[in-house]
Amino acid sequence: MPLPLLALAIASFGIGTTEFVIMGLLLDVSRDLGVSVPQAGLLVSGYALGVAVGSPILALATARMPRRQALIGLMGIFIAGNLACALAPDYGSLMAARVLTSFCHGAFFGLGAVVAGEVVPPERQARAIAMMFAGLTLANVLGVPFGTALGQAFGWRSTFVAVVGIGLVAALALHVWLPRNLSVSTGSLLREVRSLGRVQVFLAMAISVLASASLFSVFTYIAPILETVTRIEASTVTYVLLVFGVGLTLGNFLGGRLADWRLMPTVIGCFIAAAAVLGLFLFTSAWFWPAVATVFVWGAIVFALVAPLQMRVVNEASGAPNLASTLNQGAFNLGNASGAWIGGVAIDRGLAYADMPAIGIVLALAALALTLWSYALDRRQAGLAPKPARSIA
Repeated sequence: MPLPLLALAIASFGIGTTEFVIMGLLLDVSRDLGVSVPQAGLLVSGYALGVAVGSPILALATARMPRRQALIGLMGIFIAGNLACALAPDYGSLMAARVLTSFCHGAFFGLGAVVAGEVVPPERQARAIAMMFAGLTLANVLGVPFGTALGQAFGWRSTFVAVVGIGLVAALALHVWLPRNLSVSTGSLLREVRSLGRVQVFLAMAISVLASASLFSVFTYIAPILETVTRIEASTVTYVLLVFGVGLTLGNFLGGRLADWRLMPTVIGCFIAAAAVLGLFLFTSAWFWPAVATVFVWGAIVFALVAPLQMRVVNEASGAPNLASTLNQGAFNLGNASGAWIGGVAIDRGLAYADMPAIGIVLALAALALTLWSYALDRRQAGLAPKPARSIA
């Protein structure tokens, strides 16, 4: 792995850990700060809202900064936010610190994807983006379980202190390993914003929203599905989620390689496979080993979409790669929230947990329809010839 990509992966590992580890510490936080568990759960929502609102603002603020300097600065916000979390004296302070931390999330991943593609040859750009996102997948496999265990053993504040340490290591790695000659956007900012209004850019981001919504409409409720349909003990759910995380990691690397080969056919194939696997889950969820195998394959397929979709957005908005890449991170987070909400509404209206995968199927097929439309526009514009590759630098 090129050292600049390793630096980006370390940073994404820290960001992924701080985003998700709070879910395993809700009981500890609620007891320590004297709030209810649902109130503590709003710390998750506050972070997501911060990503959606803060990322575009930071993207605009850093649009004319040297990319190396911008990434190190964003990691500084990450360190300060997590330190504030560790020292927060009350619930309101912790919420404010979580929102502050979230501001760097989308901007870092957005700008980091552009830089990852810039430090490798054009034919390896999707794999480079996947390398950066590998830190995020490993955060689910390693960072969250260990962070949760640390917090339960020594108090939830110790977890955020450990994340500050990861942030310091990441900032040092970015300072030492990122090239000093990374390109800087010099065109008109207004023209860059206008370039985001292209139909293909809009379609690419809409596809990202639906892809994420398909995942989270089911994954948000995976614990009750496994406990009530598969009938496994609550303690065993953790191990199934670990298997899911391994699937995410493998799928991330596979998606990067396939996207460098043929980007849009990879996205189309992944959506077809995701719908098929969710259809299988409607039946396999009743038995333990078939359910575990299905969850593993599902995780691999859905995360194989991340690098291709990120690269698609940046390629289509070649005049504003930083802004487009960052906004696509907001699109993923919008899909996270939308999928969880859609699943919750379906449950409130009487949908059985065993039938939850059907919602994911519908959303995956909707994403497939948009992808086919976008691909048809590509072929029409190119006169049925392959679309020339574009640099995302």
